Amino acid sequence: MNLFRKTLWGIVFLSVLTTIGSFYSQYGLRLNPCVLCILQRLAVLAVGIAALLTAFGRQIGKTGRTVSALLVSIPAVYGTGVAVYQLYLQSLPPGTAPSCGAPWTFRLRDWPLFDLYEPVIRGFGDCAVPDYFLGVPLPIWSVLYFGFVLLTVWLAWAKTRP
Repeated sequence: MNLFRKTLWGIVFLSVLTTIGSFYSQYGLRLNPCVLCILQRLAVLAVGIAALLTAFGRQIGKTGRTVSALLVSIPAVYGTGVAVYQLYLQSLPPGTAPSCGAPWTFRLRDWPLFDLYEPVIRGFGDCAVPDYFLGVPLPIWSVLYFGFVLLTVWLAWAKTRP
């Protein structure tokens, strides 16, 4: 197994751990996620799924690795943008932050199979109120996760180039 494929499997493993932590903080610690938190959760799931699918794909040649790295990077860049925007909202003076929108359960309640994916999108938290883990706001943890994914996937891509 080459370095790039090992990196993809590492990203899958890290994504699973991050997702478990997200659900534990919601259902175990009773932290109510906001709309932006749920978007970050979905980005973590998308990174993990993209890494899983590309880990099973052919990684021979520069083109295969480049496509795989791009597929993993797209949701990671999106998740980073959402986390940075949430950090911006949390940096505003209290009472001046705009609303982050209606909860996902309200937006998607009439969609097919809603009961199946509702636990993933449930949450009514305020995007401007920070929640902390180990004294660090959760969006910073998201930026660290997505930054680590981007850094490792592109370093592995660079090291396995012919």
